Order: sequence, then C-alpha cells, then structure tokens
Amino acid sequence: MFEVETYLRRLGFTEVPAPSVETLRVLHKNHMMSLAYDSSDFIKSFTGFRNVVDIDVDATFRAIVAGGAGGVCHDLSGLFRRLLTELGYDVSILAASQRWPNGQFGPDFEHTFNCVRLDGETWLVDVGFAGPSYLEPLRMTDEVQQQFGCSYRLTTAGTYHVLERKAATGDWRSVYRFELTARAVSDWDSPQDTAAERIVKDSLFAGTVLRGRATDNGQVVLTGRRLLRVENGHESARMLIDKAEFEGVVKDILVGSGNG
Repeated sequence: MFEVETYLRRLGFTEVPAPSVETLRVLHKNHMMSLAYDSSDFIKSFTGFRNVVDIDVDATFRAIVAGGAGGVCHDLSGLFRRLLTELGYDVSILAASQRWPNGQFGPDFEHTFNCVRLDGETWLVDVGFAGPSYLEPLRMTDEVQQQFGCSYRLTTAGTYHVLERKAATGDWRSVYRFELTARAVSDWDSPQDTAAERIVKDSLFAGTVLRGRATDNGQVVLTGRRLLRVENGHESARMLIDKAEFEGVVKDILVGSGNG
C-alpha cells in the first residue's frame, strides 16, 4: 500500500513538509540519489508504449520504495507524482521524446515526466531519466540554469521545447524535447506510432540495459557496459571489461553507496 510517511523516510524526511520550491528541490535530488533507474525488467516485458504510464501504484511502491528495486521513467515519475500530489503540489504529466545517439528524436510519447506549478512558476520535474540530466527541478525560463557544474537551457523548435545540457567542457547537447501540454494517463491507451515503437524496440532496447543513480554532485550512468560518471560537471566514460568490476558497479547503482 502506498504510504506517504514511508516514502518520505526513504527520501530522508522525518516529517511531512509543506509545499515549497526548496522542499521540491530536496525531494527531487534525494529521490534520484535514493531510487535507481533500472531498465532490465522493462526490457524483458516491453511490448510497446501503450498503457505503461498507468502503473499499479501500490505494487510499484512495494517493489521500488519498500523493496529497493529500480524502475524506469513511468514507474519512478508515477510514484513521485503521487507523492507530490499527496503533499499538496499541483502536478501534471508531460510526454517527451529523447535524443537518440544518431541525433534524431524518438516518438513523442516514449518518455514521461512531470511538471509542477508553484508560486506562479512552472518547474520541470524528472526523477525517471537515467541521465545525464538535471538533479533538481528546472524552471521554465529562457535563462541558463546551473546545477552541480552543468548548464541547462530550454530552446524552441516549432511547437516543442528542447531541453539542452552542457557539461563543464564540451558543447550544448539536446536531452529531450516536449510540449508543455498536460497529459492524461489515458493518452497512452492507444498506439502513438507503431513504426517508431518497432525502431525503439529493435535498436535502442536491443539487449542494452540502462541503469543510473544520482550522487551528491553528479550521476553514474551504466549503458550496457559503458560507464559514465559525472562529478561537478566533469564527465569520464569507459567500458567495464572485468566481470567483477561490472557487477560491483551494478550493485552500487542498484543498492546505492550510502545514498539510499
């Protein structure tokens, strides 16, 4: 059964906090540090993008928050949306298309995250993206925003807002694009783009497990055996060849290194 107090304890809160921007920041970052992204079970059961947002909240809560399992975007964002709603935040569901390695964007409904309207401003809230991405909510603004050595900005392309990120070195890179349109869970009931779904299933999810967890000053992202570490905006990547090292990194991401 979904329990607000149990959830908050997992995120480091001993009391139920009142809604505020600062509390939202802490909840967001602690969520990403405490609950891992893990696509392994999702890949095994993947049949398309229909209905994935309509999670069984109680069962997902038992598995992830109480049981310590990882989840993917619709699991983690769905749980967090319920928590924020229970705490009194004005939360909406958003849909996004991620930037693929070839530079193209995927189907519009392949990623789900949330936005919060608070004190007259809109905040992007995404605890279900493996990374690298933002650790704290981003304000909908034309201004460049800084977090832990990384820069973020929102540009426009037609009807889309495009989230872009720049590490301490390197160029701006797109993370995903989205429309600032509140979605309903039922929007995922019907097929969106079956051709695009086949491309994703056959290529992006072709046996490549994605895992990730935030740290106090960055993120650890494991794509297959490619390990990406982000620390204060500085990125380092390498392939994990040694089996024992690979298994150790997987354990650190899923169980945590003092973060959960």
